[in-house]
Amino acid sequence: MKYIDIHAHLNFSDFDDDREEVIQRTIKNGMGVINIGTDIETSRDVLNLAKTHSDLYCGIGIHPTEAHKISNIDSEILILKEMTVDKKVVCIGECGLDYFHIKGDSREYKDIQKNVFTKQIELALEVDLPLMIHCRDAYFTVIEILKEYKNRTIELGNKFSGKNLRGNVHFFAGTVEDIKELLNLDFTVSFTGVATFAPQYRELIEFTPIDKMHAETDSPFVAPVPFRGKRNEPIYTLEVIKKIAEIKKMDFNDVANKLLENANSLFGIAF
Repeated sequence: MKYIDIHAHLNFSDFDDDREEVIQRTIKNGMGVINIGTDIETSRDVLNLAKTHSDLYCGIGIHPTEAHKISNIDSEILILKEMTVDKKVVCIGECGLDYFHIKGDSREYKDIQKNVFTKQIELALEVDLPLMIHCRDAYFTVIEILKEYKNRTIELGNKFSGKNLRGNVHFFAGTVEDIKELLNLDFTVSFTGVATFAPQYRELIEFTPIDKMHAETDSPFVAPVPFRGKRNEPIYTLEVIKKIAEIKKMDFNDVANKLLENANSLFGIAF
């Protein structure tokens, strides 16, 4: 493995016609992938992909926009916990808060999302895995929740200190101030293909230390330049790495190697 896409969804229907071809092309070109679940069913799907392919790993969790569909969060958490026995599971999520897709100021939906998010934080602490966080229009609240957990000890059968709390905020679209807060909490951020065409990302990438960032595609979404408008796939992570190298004024291979080290440090992925 020479490169890694730390957040993709190769299980989505966009890849139904050529999934195996995409996976083989990805692996052949030295690209590892963490595919991310968004509910119980898709978490099972990404785990099955990881178990049957080399250099594929997975995150399992409940996306905030799926939170309101859950009737019993404790039973869902138990199912996720059972999946974490497999070493191909390298993170919990994607989980978090998404206020963008809530119509109006719905306190009920926000409270549901917070409950499902905190249950997954506690699971991550219990099984000692990092979080993969989805955050949209909710950076302040996500950071406040993480601070609360960071500063206390949680009783989960045994005591788990908040100091073990760690993870990544994927598809980062916040501010430099948000990055400062997340770095203080020992979290990393990841950048997508949007960084190849949205000028505001230059400041964010310049500010973020190279050892605190990752590259991702969020495939099949937001393909980078020069593939905009097409279905995204993990091999296009190379374009994100190129953009990071350009902005950081670093050699491409040095950046790629550092991002691999970052993935190993956070997710425990050997290469």
